[in-house]
Amino acid sequence: MRAKTDNPARLDIGLLLYPGAQRAAVHGLADLFLVANRVAAELGAVELPAVRVSFWQADESGQLQPAPESPPAVASELRVLIIPPSLESAPHGELLERHRASLCQLHRSGTVLASVCIGVFFIAASGLLDGRPACTHRNYVHSLAQRFPKVQVEAQQLLLDDGDIVTTAGLMAWTDLGLRLLERFMGATVARETARYLAVDPLAAPLPGAVFNPRLDHGDEAVLKVQHWLQGNAGQDADLASMAACAGLEERTFLRRFRVATGLRPTEYCQQVRVGRACRLLEFTRRNVEQIAWGVGYQDPGAFRKVFQRITGLTPSDYRRRFAVSG
Repeated sequence: MRAKTDNPARLDIGLLLYPGAQRAAVHGLADLFLVANRVAAELGAVELPAVRVSFWQADESGQLQPAPESPPAVASELRVLIIPPSLESAPHGELLERHRASLCQLHRSGTVLASVCIGVFFIAASGLLDGRPACTHRNYVHSLAQRFPKVQVEAQQLLLDDGDIVTTAGLMAWTDLGLRLLERFMGATVARETARYLAVDPLAAPLPGAVFNPRLDHGDEAVLKVQHWLQGNAGQDADLASMAACAGLEERTFLRRFRVATGLRPTEYCQQVRVGRACRLLEFTRRNVEQIAWGVGYQDPGAFRKVFQRITGLTPSDYRRRFAVSG
């Protein structure tokens, strides 16, 4: 499979057009990325990739095809596919099923899937959120949990970046999503200056470790399979033997390929995944530190505290005091 970084001068972001998709969000996101390109040029950031936006829709067989208004594009080159919100009710089962195979295929190839508001229903229906956290508009929290009981619906979070899948809650959260993607792929300065140009609030800067942005565009399918598995189970029960078995590789070969693909050793990668999940639990739940340590795969709470402080610069208790959501 061709790596999505084969063209480092371009960042391909797709927008899914489905019946009822809110065109204001679609065009707003396209404009936001256009502004980001202009901002990057004015900053002299010549080494940054230029964002190219394309528009996609499913044909009768469920395959994603460029929409008539889209520039020429290839689905396998998408770094991100955004599923916009809708002013209508939650999508019906037939519409969701039509998109299932294509979303799974893109996800397997390393494309980040991102949703705004009820766009999350498309990702949930694909099964990719089973056992994983996600957020949606407050009016649809109950419906999402009822239709997809395996999804861990987070009612308090407005934007949930879980590495390979990003979900947002509000109907107008497309601005936050766009800025988050800019921060991730083009840096905090471009994201901040784009927000200033658009006269919207910039995103609050997360602490190191609170948001983990893994490399997914390396083109090594065996390693990518392990990355998705680790994101899905928050890095729990992930020893070297189980990861190598998931990849279908001998352990020494797996270690070498994993580090080449991700830039991290498997143990370092698991620590990042676990700490990122622990940050959310500290912010949005009342579980004590020991319960959170066990919940993200640490049998020894002391070891968890050491890893957490090394990555974030704060103890778990200090992190909670600073960032916990009241009530």
